[in-house]
Amino acid sequence: MRLKFIQNLNQILTMDLSDHSQSTLRNPGKESIRQFVIYAENKVGWLNDFIGMLKTQDIHVMAISVLDTTDSAVIRLVTNYPKETAQLLKSRSISFTERNIIAVEIQDEDSLHLITQSLLHAEINIHYVYPFLYQPNNKPVLALAMEDEDIGEEALFKHGMKVLTLDEFTR
Repeated sequence: MRLKFIQNLNQILTMDLSDHSQSTLRNPGKESIRQFVIYAENKVGWLNDFIGMLKTQDIHVMAISVLDTTDSAVIRLVTNYPKETAQLLKSRSISFTERNIIAVEIQDEDSLHLITQSLLHAEINIHYVYPFLYQPNNKPVLALAMEDEDIGEEALFKHGMKVLTLDEFTR
């Protein structure tokens, strides 16, 4: 038992924290899902040009949500290559932020209630929800942004929900 603890502690101490991957003892080496929030000019054709730019770099949009306002648009998206996406956005001087989100697989129509109930029990506030375009196991998947992804993920696991990693979305 003590040897296992020391091995786990050594694994934590030697982790490379320079990238955005979320490696935990429960989820070793699995890359977390990164969401990009892009602040774009509200201009006809901008989104089309942006999606075309991603496509030329072989970056696929896995999930997307667009909030339109009078003078700008807020685009939330998840791609299959987050590091390359960040580099591309920086190289084109496109304003963005990044954060981790949770991708939860939906089993049936009761899953949504189970998700919200699980997070309520853990006292986690949901900031927003939107669907993934790609379904790795031929089941719907929701993107969830919340105030504490680690506690939220644990609560969802405890209630039997399947939380996906980026590896499961790789095309």
